[in-house]
Amino acid sequence: MNIIGRLTRDAEVRNLPNEKKVVNFSIATNDNYRNKQGERIEQTTYFECAYWISPKVADFLTKGTLVELSGRAYTSAWLGKDGEPHAGLNFHTSQIKVHSSNKRTENKSATSNKTAEKEISNSNSSSSDKDDDLPF
Repeated sequence: MNIIGRLTRDAEVRNLPNEKKVVNFSIATNDNYRNKQGERIEQTTYFECAYWISPKVADFLTKGTLVELSGRAYTSAWLGKDGEPHAGLNFHTSQIKVHSSNKRTENKSATSNKTAEKEISNSNSSSSDKDDDLPF
């Protein structure tokens, strides 16, 4: 099964007693349809996700990132501390494709790119102080 959605929080790596690591994160998927009256209905579904293959992927899974996940969905039910029943959707993730990152990550990479461009232009201007009549 494949689902596409945005992360609702940054991913967390959890260490288990048997020295295994799991990456936990949650995503929201949006769906919309028109009812019999022609009104547009939007529905958001939340999935609690687990990824067991590599903890390194957690660095890329930040809040707001658009991802496509492959794996299997399952439900869980429990009684809360107040005795009320609760239920949730879980997703055992086997493959992750990052489609876009959040703005914080994009801004960090844009800042580092601008710094690199500035360093390159400074090194170019000091090494080539010739008078060129080229328009570029």
